[in-house]
Amino acid sequence: MDTSGAQSPGAAPRVVVVGAGFGGLWAARALDGQGVNVRLIDRNNYHTFFPLLYQVAASEIGPQEIAYPVRSILRRARDIEFRVASLERVELDSREVVVGGERLSYDYLILALGSEPNFFGVEGAAEHAFPLRWMAQALPLRHHILSCFERAVSSTDPEWRSSALTFTVVGGGATGVEFSGALAELIYGPLLADFPGLSKDDVSVVLLERGSSLLPTMPESLGAYALRRLRRREVVTRFGAAVSRVTAGAVSLADGDDIPTQTVVWTAGVMGSPRAAEWGLPVGLGGRVVVEPTLQVPGHPEVFVVGDLAYFEHRGEPGPQVAPVAIQQGRAAAANVLKMASGQEAEPFRFKDPGMLAVIGRNAAVAVLFGRNFKGVIAWLLWLSIHIAKLIGFRNRLLVLVNWAWNYTFFRRSARLILPSRSRE
Repeated sequence: MDTSGAQSPGAAPRVVVVGAGFGGLWAARALDGQGVNVRLIDRNNYHTFFPLLYQVAASEIGPQEIAYPVRSILRRARDIEFRVASLERVELDSREVVVGGERLSYDYLILALGSEPNFFGVEGAAEHAFPLRWMAQALPLRHHILSCFERAVSSTDPEWRSSALTFTVVGGGATGVEFSGALAELIYGPLLADFPGLSKDDVSVVLLERGSSLLPTMPESLGAYALRRLRRREVVTRFGAAVSRVTAGAVSLADGDDIPTQTVVWTAGVMGSPRAAEWGLPVGLGGRVVVEPTLQVPGHPEVFVVGDLAYFEHRGEPGPQVAPVAIQQGRAAAANVLKMASGQEAEPFRFKDPGMLAVIGRNAAVAVLFGRNFKGVIAWLLWLSIHIAKLIGFRNRLLVLVNWAWNYTFFRRSARLILPSRSRE
């Protein structure tokens, strides 16, 4: 595949897709077999099913159950070349990207870089808090949580033990609620059973939300249900709790209160890549790239931005940064590339809202689907079936289903391993 120079007359258009998440992968697959040459670039060799990432951190499942090799996904692809490399920069004027030190020319570019944690300028948060956006963050968090118990059980200092066993989650959105519930089930279930030298009084899970309710994007009744279920799981939930500072041993609140803790999990928000502005892309609210209704970059119709990085509005509000949006935008961008390659005009993207779901724990979830609100076991079964169906690869579906069945039947976790953080030399 040609990597430099202008497109040759009659040659297939060259499409570079950066990011093998939901947006990029679905775009690449939609372009395969359509008369274009596709290069898919990602810094990892696997696709992650991000909606279940928090379960890896909470020892519910292993990383291999929500990750699948990109090359295996694309094994039957005819026109897609995949490469593991990091995007270094985008050069809009010359229509080139630099990846792994190599310059690649494109006729069309689809950027699907995802998002990064947004610490909102809180002092010490970037250095001391644990984000939960990537697999490379979920595994160290799991390692840290399990290690806290191992160290605490042998500690003779009650204050140190209390801070080691206080687990603080910042952000009462879907990820914060889901992780808090999963963490509480892990701690008050199998972990305390594994550590008879520790008691429930030694441990606390604290969820901090600066607003006045949980799950603010859902109906108020569902947020209230989530609060009741979390409290039943002994999660301490504090509202109006704006974080002002994070250190290695505490989280400070704007009201002057300090919470001694060695674990701060940051789920309070995400933002677009700060590199986008450096490349000359128009950046708006939350560091997201402002795109045309067609998902094209203003002034550069050959460049599309999809997924979390793209700023668009839905019903007068900023569009949600969730997997269904990325999938639909990836497919829409691919369709517009094909239209433009055949001399047609790109069409506006129209988001079809499939609803929202959040699980609070065993037998408890909330959902807004089909124009109706669901909660409890019915919402949990809906959440379970939808997520299983969307996992890529039969092997992954089977593994997750078996693990969930095991956890549900025996109330145990099978992924409580503290693995080495690096290989031995």
